[in-house]
Amino acid sequence: MEVIELRQTRHLRVGDTLVNASGRAYEVTNVARVGRGIRVQYLSDEGRAGRFTAAPDAISRVRVDSTSRVA
Repeated sequence: MEVIELRQTRHLRVGDTLVNASGRAYEVTNVARVGRGIRVQYLSDEGRAGRFTAAPDAISRVRVDSTSRVA
């Protein structure tokens, strides 16, 4: 079973997998502070690059590897 958690943008890290509402996955490739926001660059499953800028407290859906979870 796939575990999805909600995480603030400020807590995203390179290698995290973002998941949109329809279930498509995007791997985070870079996270950088830009003014008051945070720029997140990602790579889709098809290899297409993209980016978005969000407030540090904005919420993202992140796929969690069940073997790396800490109780």
